[in-house]
Amino acid sequence: MSSISSTNNQETTSKANKPRLMSLDALRGFDMFWIIGGEGLFAAMFALTGWAGWQIAAGQMLHSQWHGFTLYDLIFPLFIFLSGVALGLSPKRLDKLPLQQRAPLYRHAIKRLALLIGLGVLYNHGWGTGVPLDPEQVRFSSVLARIGFAWFFAAFLVWHTSLRTQIITAIGLLVGYSLLLCFMPFPGGQAGIFTMDGSINAYIDGLLRPGIAYQNRPLDPEGVLSTIPAVVNALIGVFVGQFIVKPHPKGDWAKVLIMTASGLVLLLLGWLLNPIIPVNKDLWSSSFVLVTSGWSLLFLALFYAVIDVLKWQKWAFVFVVIGTNAIIVYLGSSLIDWHYITRSVFGGVIQAFPDLAQQLVSVIGFITVQWLILLWMYRRKIFIRI
Repeated sequence: MSSISSTNNQETTSKANKPRLMSLDALRGFDMFWIIGGEGLFAAMFALTGWAGWQIAAGQMLHSQWHGFTLYDLIFPLFIFLSGVALGLSPKRLDKLPLQQRAPLYRHAIKRLALLIGLGVLYNHGWGTGVPLDPEQVRFSSVLARIGFAWFFAAFLVWHTSLRTQIITAIGLLVGYSLLLCFMPFPGGQAGIFTMDGSINAYIDGLLRPGIAYQNRPLDPEGVLSTIPAVVNALIGVFVGQFIVKPHPKGDWAKVLIMTASGLVLLLLGWLLNPIIPVNKDLWSSSFVLVTSGWSLLFLALFYAVIDVLKWQKWAFVFVVIGTNAIIVYLGSSLIDWHYITRSVFGGVIQAFPDLAQQLVSVIGFITVQWLILLWMYRRKIFIRI
């Protein structure tokens, strides 16, 4: 890891001056809660009660197969959005500073990007045939790599351009990407085809993406071309962070109302665009950016209102513990056999419950084991960040 926050000397001063929103950590933790097993609660409740409402909720905990949107599709873009919010809380222009002062931040940004790409390969078990590595059998595309690229480009825009330029860039990326999908001809295909193997994304990935694709499909869901619009999710987060950190003449509730209204507008725009450019996670279509950014804003407005405005904070501690070590949560979901550990710790307890309840108790135990480890890290101020 590039840093453990208690010993990170380079960033101590900047972080000391950086505004900290409890709602940001809590929402990040809420986002990652579904990664550590929360998505299994609804299916377990359905098995226990048979109520159709739980089955509908469980359906929202699955990714869309192609076009469409479920709340589980929001986990990834919400994390990118929140990384942008954190960036926007302390925006700084570097372009007027001497290179000597800018260089440490540039080095940190490059190291952060490289580390996220490397950890993404590790998460995906993407080294293929093992050591010695065969680069042609490595999957370099990953969720962490996309988070890294989105933050990297958003950061350089924040560091070197005005807010007006950032807004124009975000709109330009969305419009340009839409026009590219709809009208750009390419060899062996047809513009405006939104299929897994017929879109221009698959063609560009074939040209530019190193290594292999996810499950050797023609289109990698974290491919080269679809990473471009993901930058907009981060930029919208930047705009929200800059908005929150500035005092509003009508108070914090005005901020909540404006964020809520903005989220609804983005949702409306995304679904209005859907008949032309379908909401699609694998393509990361412009409509998908608008819909996910809208939902991200609504969730942040809710958490900000409850936690930072009303100061109802005790309940959020459960999620804050998760959110302050989000990278560990994500990597652990791939690299650690939590099911085995859960059975080892709670196996007897689970078996003591009636058959219909065992699935629910197992899910609760699965979440609890991970949360207790994160709590241990939190109590000892071990925050692993990149």
